[in-house]
Amino acid sequence: MKHFALALLFAALPLAAQVVDSPMTKQQGDAILQELRNIRQVLERQQAKPAAPAEEPPTKAKITDLSGVSMLGSKTAPITIVEYTDYQCPFCQRFHVTSFAELKKEYIDTGKVRFFSKDMPLDFHPNAMRAAQAARCAGEQGKFWNLRDTMGANPDKLDLDHILGFAADLKMDGPALKTCIESNKYKEPVQRDVLEAMKVGASGTPTFIIGKSVGEGVDGELLIGAMPFQMFDAKIKEIQSAK
Repeated sequence: MKHFALALLFAALPLAAQVVDSPMTKQQGDAILQELRNIRQVLERQQAKPAAPAEEPPTKAKITDLSGVSMLGSKTAPITIVEYTDYQCPFCQRFHVTSFAELKKEYIDTGKVRFFSKDMPLDFHPNAMRAAQAARCAGEQGKFWNLRDTMGANPDKLDLDHILGFAADLKMDGPALKTCIESNKYKEPVQRDVLEAMKVGASGTPTFIIGKSVGEGVDGELLIGAMPFQMFDAKIKEIQSAK
């Protein structure tokens, strides 16, 4: 757990490289400062526990079966990106407002990359589990990506009332969505994502696996943090040139 908390802190560091090109609003800055305070509290709680032997963090990751996972892009795209996200995480928001649109335009919409969304709600984000379930419930109405994008841009508005408000704006069936969320029918699938994320080494949010598409899966590398588009661009071109 100590290594997990440290990785959460390090995951925030790539954000600094984006500030010059994409200035943050005061609200975003305040959210990131609060996130760092939360991470610090996790670290402080761990300091009193015996330290486990140091282990090198993994850099490679492989998932053999992504069938049934929400995906954007062409099923036959040669490169796969898997994101483990937390809707209440300001770093995840930062990725989606600074990098995702360009990544989608240049690579996902052109059939070069397929993008999968998985969940990794963190314990100290009280609304993250609800949001993860809400997105999956929205998928039952064909609105997974619509609600996902809206919630991802509003990590401070993930109480049930706001989520139902987003649903109304998206012309969704609000009562059906509310019933689905409150049933917790997707809680176990979300928890399975979290366990898988920790197993492959996704030690902070957002975490990405980027690599060659292998059937229904991916064999690639881990990237942790709110990476700028340029980093994804360079990694994709590296994979393309290795063929």
